[in-house]
Amino acid sequence: MQTREDLVETCTIIIWTASALHAAVNFGQYPYAGYLPNRPTISRKFMPEKGTPEYKELESSPDTVFLKTITAQLQTVLGIALIEILSRHSTDEVYLGQRDTPEWTADTEPLKAFDKFGKKLAEIEDRITSMNNDEK
Repeated sequence: MQTREDLVETCTIIIWTASALHAAVNFGQYPYAGYLPNRPTISRKFMPEKGTPEYKELESSPDTVFLKTITAQLQTVLGIALIEILSRHSTDEVYLGQRDTPEWTADTEPLKAFDKFGKKLAEIEDRITSMNNDEK
């Protein structure tokens, strides 16, 4: 990093990745991934090759072959539970622009900058909410 612009760009990427991108990808995954056939955690067998008895079974009964390849029941339950836990919001979450301990610094300059940052985030949130509620 050589310039202030480089620092701003890097911080922007980190903030985006750790906040909005993570929330968009993480919190919406359970309704889809919580149903094992949509997203199996493992495959225990290779795809059958043409001309084999397994391939003929795949052609005649793909669901049966699929069920033979996915995880066992205990592994499935553990995988689904893990996805559910990771998809939930924590009760003690601290959101971007907020602090859980007011004593994090006594220096007024970073406190002012952090307050300005929090207010800017609130403005952006209000703008997004307004756009989402606009029926145009």
